[in-house]
Amino acid sequence: MSLLNDKVLFIDGEAIILNKPAGLPVDAPRDGSLSLENYLSSLTFGFQRWPLAVHRLDRDTSGCLLLARNPKAHKRFAAAFEAGTVTKRYVAVVEGVPAEESGVIDLPLKKVSSAEKGWRMVASPSGKSAVTHWRRIAAEDGRALIVFTPRTGRTHQIRVHALQGLGAAIVGDPVYGKPGEPMLLHSQFLSIPRNGKPPVEAIAPLPDTFAAAGFGMDDPGEGA
Repeated sequence: MSLLNDKVLFIDGEAIILNKPAGLPVDAPRDGSLSLENYLSSLTFGFQRWPLAVHRLDRDTSGCLLLARNPKAHKRFAAAFEAGTVTKRYVAVVEGVPAEESGVIDLPLKKVSSAEKGWRMVASPSGKSAVTHWRRIAAEDGRALIVFTPRTGRTHQIRVHALQGLGAAIVGDPVYGKPGEPMLLHSQFLSIPRNGKPPVEAIAPLPDTFAAAGFGMDDPGEGA
């Protein structure tokens, strides 16, 4: 994987939004393969400090990832995520076509683990609150293009809500669906408010894997 300088969607003195490629972990994996950390030194753009990721995207999820360029900004941005004032929009292709055009999935999520399957998230009344708005954009060959707008930020929230809320796993999901093809989940839009300044925000174009699956659209979430 080449350097990530050409993946910068937004940059100013406080923040960078990267269009993270699918397959690149944010945190260093146990298998020793490359992660975002290996590229941070090339993303300083004249600053001495390396930028730091403010949140996480799964390894197989592409799209908008926020990096803070100094510790004070990191603290403010992390607080915005914690307070739920950040706007996030994801696009995914799911296996199946929901009957409705839109809706709200309200399924609390809980982490479970077993020796055979490792850990995963499941819908559980005893879990943490998780709410996702969704809208069907297109359908093709028994699959649908869905825009997901999460109101909370739980681990694997959209992946589990697609499976257990819509009854349609995300295409290529190695944990909650059928592996064997690229996972079609993309963080398309991210906006973080700032006091007295314009928000930090960007739109990440859909990767080629969506077009290859028959869902190549410039901005499927426009107006969401």
